[in-house]
Amino acid sequence: MQTSNIKLIIQREFNERVRKKSFFLSTLITPLMMVALMAAPALIMKYSRGEQKRIAVIDDSGLVAPRLENNEEILFETTDLAPDQARKRLTDLFGILCIGGDILENPANVRLYANASPSLSLESQITAQIEKILETEKLKAYNIEELDRILAEVKTTVTLQTFRNDKSPEGDSQAQSSAAATATGYVLGFILYMFLMIYGSMVMQSVIEEKNSRVLEVMVSSVRPFDLMMGKILGVAAVAVVQILIWGVLVLAVGGLVIPRLIPAEAMAGIQAMQQGIPDAASMNGLDPEMLQTMAVMTDSGYLLKLFGCLLLFVFGGYLLYSAMFAAVGSAVDNIQDASQLQLPITLPIVLALLMMLAVIEDPNSQLAFWFSIIPFTSPVVMMARIPYGIPLWEILLSLALLYASFVGMVWLAAKIYRVGIFMYGKKPTLKELLKWMRYKY
Repeated sequence: MQTSNIKLIIQREFNERVRKKSFFLSTLITPLMMVALMAAPALIMKYSRGEQKRIAVIDDSGLVAPRLENNEEILFETTDLAPDQARKRLTDLFGILCIGGDILENPANVRLYANASPSLSLESQITAQIEKILETEKLKAYNIEELDRILAEVKTTVTLQTFRNDKSPEGDSQAQSSAAATATGYVLGFILYMFLMIYGSMVMQSVIEEKNSRVLEVMVSSVRPFDLMMGKILGVAAVAVVQILIWGVLVLAVGGLVIPRLIPAEAMAGIQAMQQGIPDAASMNGLDPEMLQTMAVMTDSGYLLKLFGCLLLFVFGGYLLYSAMFAAVGSAVDNIQDASQLQLPITLPIVLALLMMLAVIEDPNSQLAFWFSIIPFTSPVVMMARIPYGIPLWEILLSLALLYASFVGMVWLAAKIYRVGIFMYGKKPTLKELLKWMRYKY
């Protein structure tokens, strides 16, 4: 009978949310928002430059001004005016750049008189151009013939291809792309953070609403408080699982069917060769190795299935752990405003886990990254950020075992608060009182 009650509550919570238009909109819009967030920095950099800035150049050395190059952001114009006169007359320009006659011996003798606030990017571009010109001029003092041609010939770009020897010591495995692993880890970690915050808060708000409407008092007359809490948690969890499965199907369809049809045949041959562990796949096709490695990951259905399988397990486990605490908080208060103080100890570990992703990007095998991916309160976010780097399977299994074991213990504690809290009205309990409720015997 108790199992039947839990199933009915799960069905109610699931149907109530899945049948809403907001579920379908969020399922379709969220992936687009993730892509937009990834592209936002590049778009901001592209469209935040503003109009081209005209800068008058007064060069007493005669070395720099003829070699300054214009670009989309800066337009250099030489002038014969003295600095004081230029500052008074050329107020319609963005600024006046004054270069001293002893610039080779005194590189600090450069001044920019701006008629508006200059950006860091603009200052960096100006100094970079001047530094390059002065370095070239100093090299000429060594009387090396055809210096520009020699420098162009000796300039070398090294492209490093990384293969996991511990994965396949007897032969070449698929090349690992650090850039792809970093981007994938960040996206997966952020998805976990989003799910824990959104769906955990959803459980808390649902409990508060039903408590205020006195629906819970009617329901507990026929259902145990523990069954009611578990049904609510698992019902919302089912919604999260369905959403991830839909995303997984979309990503696998795009990666396995759409992208291969859009990529040229020559590039696709290089991608398949790299997936098979051929080390010279990029050089054989004359393609950029880093781009080839990234595309090899995006079109590897087996790798994508592994990622979404892990994502599903950690979303489910992390959600169960945190939703139990959110449900306990929701049962203890009468409104969202009162929940903010009690909610803080719950949200802090989630925010800390998001910050720890930076440590993972720096070194996915560091002790800090390892322990935060094992501790249950931070492991869902941090572990998902580490998985794309190809960490050992035992670490993933240990993290999952501790996460689900912690959920069982947390449900037991949260149920004690829930039993008391759903009948408490008009007073916001303190943390001390919540601990007291946990010690009650039933």
